Amino acid sequence: MDNISHFTVFTLSKLEESMSVKHTYLALSIAVYFLIILLNVILIVTILLEKSLHEPMYIFLCSLCINGLLGTTGFYPKFIYDLISDTHVIFYNGCFLQFFVIYTSALCEFTTLSVMSYDRYVAICRPLDYHSVMTHKTVVNLLLFSWLLPAVSTAIGLLLTNQLSLCGSHIDKLYCDNLSMVKLSCGSTIINNIYGFLGIVLYVSLVILIIGSYIKLIIACMKSTESKIKFMHTCLPHLLSLINFTIALVFDVLYARYGSKDFPQSLRNFMALEFLIIPPVFNPLIYGLKLTEIRKRAFRAVKVKGMDLFNIKTR
Repeated sequence: MDNISHFTVFTLSKLEESMSVKHTYLALSIAVYFLIILLNVILIVTILLEKSLHEPMYIFLCSLCINGLLGTTGFYPKFIYDLISDTHVIFYNGCFLQFFVIYTSALCEFTTLSVMSYDRYVAICRPLDYHSVMTHKTVVNLLLFSWLLPAVSTAIGLLLTNQLSLCGSHIDKLYCDNLSMVKLSCGSTIINNIYGFLGIVLYVSLVILIIGSYIKLIIACMKSTESKIKFMHTCLPHLLSLINFTIALVFDVLYARYGSKDFPQSLRNFMALEFLIIPPVFNPLIYGLKLTEIRKRAFRAVKVKGMDLFNIKTR
């Protein structure tokens, strides 16, 4: 039986398309990665620089954008390199680092959306208690929860996988993930499976919590026109983010566990990458367009910078 210590590199799945198609993918990947960085950085900088936006809702949104940058950074640079390389390999330590970053980011998306739903629930259903409930200490604790829970749970999964003995080094995916590595094991994976099941139960509980919050929000918003407008402007973008990310992640998990190899390779790749491509672009766009305060301040900041540059050039 081979031991994991015998492997210094893992091989990743290749894109089997022609070189012209690969060049198209390369151009699109660079463009999308640049767009993700641009949109998320604009939102983050706008929220950080505008003191009027230093409220819980915008702070959580800033955290969501930072998380989007984290997840895509764990994938895009390596993927872009693979598109221009003849070999599709990743070193052992690099594989575990990529797995840690991508999994932490994916799980952090759920925890951040859950604390955002709680914030909106308090704001709309208990408006008089909002400032006494969402104190500075509460916001800090919720941020710690949204980041530490994914990081710790992913780290435990990583340590369990690191103890496995492997009989192969080919990962049937475009990036390293835990389930693909566990499938390479020669020995028992009972502990890994139990831990994975407990993790699924935990994050399904968070989804149920979010759904419960939204049911109460929708009921509360039906009582007045003002509440309906508030829901449309602050909750609808959040709900769209949740639906998009949940569907993408569920597709990826279900295919990884139960998918057939008869699926077209292009469809398999899309299902594996959708949650790394769409949400980081989707989130800043819909929030930037729907949240009036952010839209106004972002446009104002761009206008002021543009005028400053114009004045410098004309001097």
